[in-house]
Amino acid sequence: MLGFLNLNKPFDWTSHDCVAKTRKLLQVKRVGHAGTLDPAATGVLPIAVGKATRLLQYLPTDKAYKATIKLGVHTTTDDLQGEIITQQPVTNLSLETVKLALRQFEGKIAQIPPSYSAIQVQGKRLYELARKGKTVEVPVRTVEVFKIEILDWREGEFPEVDVAIACGTGTYIRAIARDLGIVLNTGGTLAALQRTASSGFFLADSLTFTDLETQLQTGTFQLLPPDAALEHLQSTNLNTIDARKWCQGQKIGDQGNSNGEILRVYAEDRRFLGIGQSQDDLLTPVVVLESIS
Repeated sequence: MLGFLNLNKPFDWTSHDCVAKTRKLLQVKRVGHAGTLDPAATGVLPIAVGKATRLLQYLPTDKAYKATIKLGVHTTTDDLQGEIITQQPVTNLSLETVKLALRQFEGKIAQIPPSYSAIQVQGKRLYELARKGKTVEVPVRTVEVFKIEILDWREGEFPEVDVAIACGTGTYIRAIARDLGIVLNTGGTLAALQRTASSGFFLADSLTFTDLETQLQTGTFQLLPPDAALEHLQSTNLNTIDARKWCQGQKIGDQGNSNGEILRVYAEDRRFLGIGQSQDDLLTPVVVLESIS
């Protein structure tokens, strides 16, 4: 098996749980995923199967989410799964004020990841340290948020705002919820999160585990092609002789691409052979998925 599964991750499952379940259902050992999702989040989790795991690093990094932010509440984990640190009813807060505050989170921003996250500090995951009650200084990171759009606004003692967020890799939506509460001086936490796009895969095309099991039972399941989400990379086509040499690990002449460029490599019949790198007028094999006889 070779290709991708666009999985709609269920609530309360870890990304590792999803990999283990996929491995069992497809009866393959080599399975990986792109872009970890928290257990409380749902939505797009790209799963690589077989040699496609070697392509994970070449997937596009942009992501999109739908999120609900609850104001007036601050928790240990920056979402509703954590313990409440502070909770106070919010009064006299208008939608316009929230709109203005959210503008501060667009563009390249400095962000401190949540203390309960998978980032490593001193060789340990932050959530491991947090569970042991250890406090460490979390390094500030620069992330990019392309757009935040307000979808809905619900007033009350603890107002909620639904937002659509398009962002780059490494962006924590929980941190945006927390920091919005700080800017508004109300406290804020993430109440719900769904990833609608990730690494070139989209929610509308995703499969739940129920869908997957049904398709396996009816014999209709097919993995997505290994190059399904690699359209952002330029491509090159090789004749049969060059394709055979390249698949055997040899460098071949390459005159038409930029030095250092990462490329999708195809045979004459448009078979996807793998990933190459153009260097000094040579095309070097980086990931070879096929062989040419």
